[in-house]
Amino acid sequence: METLYDVQQILKRFGIYIYLGKRLYDIELMEIEIKNLHKAHLIDDDEYKTARLILRREHRIELSRKDETRFV
Repeated sequence: METLYDVQQILKRFGIYIYLGKRLYDIELMEIEIKNLHKAHLIDDDEYKTARLILRREHRIELSRKDETRFV
């Protein structure tokens, strides 16, 4: 697992499809859902940690894009 798409595939296994129309919001909701799956013991610790790292990285990227466009 290396990309946001991979995290989406984990959620898809459980019938969770997320599209809010804004990538930043999608990432934040995915993080909530991944936490809930882990609390329910539906995904293991390694999968959870990797997914959280990917989501954090993507969140940072989206925030930096938002900041870059603000100065243009």
